[in-house]
Amino acid sequence: MELSPLTSETYDDVRDLLTRSFEPISDERWARKTRHARYRLAAGRDLAGRENGRAVATSALWDMDQWWGGRPVSMGGVAAVAVAPEARGRGLGKRLMAAVLEQCVDLGHAVSALFPATTPLYRALGWEHAGSDDWAEFPAEALRGLGGGAAVDVRPIGPEDVEEALAVLRAVYRDNRLLGAVDRKADGLRFYLDVPGEYHYLAPDGLLTYRWAGEERLEVVRLLAGSEATLRALWALVGSGSSTARTVRARLGAHDPLLWALRERHPVTVQRDPWMLRLVDAPAAVAARGYPNGVTAEVPLRVEDPHLPANTGSWTLSVAGGEGRLERSPERPGAAEVGPNGLAALYAGVPEGTLRRAGLLRGGPLGALGAAFAGQAISLEHF
Repeated sequence: MELSPLTSETYDDVRDLLTRSFEPISDERWARKTRHARYRLAAGRDLAGRENGRAVATSALWDMDQWWGGRPVSMGGVAAVAVAPEARGRGLGKRLMAAVLEQCVDLGHAVSALFPATTPLYRALGWEHAGSDDWAEFPAEALRGLGGGAAVDVRPIGPEDVEEALAVLRAVYRDNRLLGAVDRKADGLRFYLDVPGEYHYLAPDGLLTYRWAGEERLEVVRLLAGSEATLRALWALVGSGSSTARTVRARLGAHDPLLWALRERHPVTVQRDPWMLRLVDAPAAVAARGYPNGVTAEVPLRVEDPHLPANTGSWTLSVAGGEGRLERSPERPGAAEVGPNGLAALYAGVPEGTLRRAGLLRGGPLGALGAAFAGQAISLEHF
């Protein structure tokens, strides 16, 4: 298999491959997908693997940020990974993903994230389960009565408002010290503010996107609010549709403030879509992340990363005052030991006890690493 970047002239080559791997793609949807991909294609971020001139494997790599502890970290968002059905089982997927990992290095991404269709392939190259994209479904009438508080200026917006919308999103991510929240940057968010059938509203400290999914169900694609008044105002706007919608399906984290604002906690059906994380440049990722202000720790760490040797070695992890550093150090007895999988899960806030019992973290002092990286990661976007 020969790997090479896709271009706007060769992007149609992978349409059949993506259709065979996922689902049929209408002409209208393909045209939108092509427009959305032009930023990646211009930068050579999409790859195609060819045999005898035919595309048998493909991948896409988005230029994104991911917010960790209230700070943006450069992230390569891996998507549209596919291998032709007749070419599977020959190791082409692993070759493709090894090339994507090298892309992340070359492009300067500190971390990489993806939504897996299959886990073993990505785990073998150092990506690990980190968080989830959660959707909850509940009666629309549960939202009745949420408004009626302080007046909030809420207005419809479109793609021309992308910079203002992005500033609001980033302020909510920062001020609430979110873990795992995806930042599509201006070009990516502008595209999603122009999706047919989706409706967008902006408040001074909040953003809402929703759509109809059938005659009696509303779907809330995103609802972020920086204050109680805005939370109530935006959810009340959604709830105003309860005269025709019986249910609401919404992207909600386990600790979404809506669940505490509701008058009564109705039975909720939750769908979880797991995503995976990998540290590409471990020192850069640690330095870019935010940490709990009250935690101070210094932990000797031994990392073995067979696919990215620059991450391998003896390190000292230092956390203080909300800042973190990962610095080279001599080998020290009693160091905590991790591979790329354990390091990624630790970074994402997976509890230390979970990682020890799963065999992804060994040795080292008990409790210090868990306290330094504490939190629950949720993406709030799918890509």
